[in-house]
Amino acid sequence: MDLRQISPNLAVSPQILPEDVPALADAGFKVLVNNRPDEEVEAEIDHDAMAQAAEAAGMRYHYLPFHPGQITPQLIADFGTATVGQGPVIAYCRSGNRSTVLWALTQAGRMPEDEILKTADAAGYDLSGVRPLIASLASRKG
Repeated sequence: MDLRQISPNLAVSPQILPEDVPALADAGFKVLVNNRPDEEVEAEIDHDAMAQAAEAAGMRYHYLPFHPGQITPQLIADFGTATVGQGPVIAYCRSGNRSTVLWALTQAGRMPEDEILKTADAAGYDLSGVRPLIASLASRKG
């Protein structure tokens, strides 16, 4: 597994497998957030399979599919709800980028834009393309 720590409470990862989930629970993660749409994966790793793995490992599970280019206010809000105050969270998608984008958008107006982008970059994700959206969301919160 390629876990990348974004914040003290959130790590992101490329695709994980059901057999990875017990190790994540053993590592202290309490919540599994799946941002990968079922249309991108085979049945062995679809949201039903991952939900069953999370339940068996004693983790809470959230299926929040992020289709490329389809960011909605509801998706951002749901990601925020799933990841704040719930214990250590692991969120994943194909590469971890979409999960990182969602984290960044939940931080708009809470953290300076440069700090958000620097944090993502340190984890290996270039979010410069979503900087205008971060700024727009921050201006609405301000």
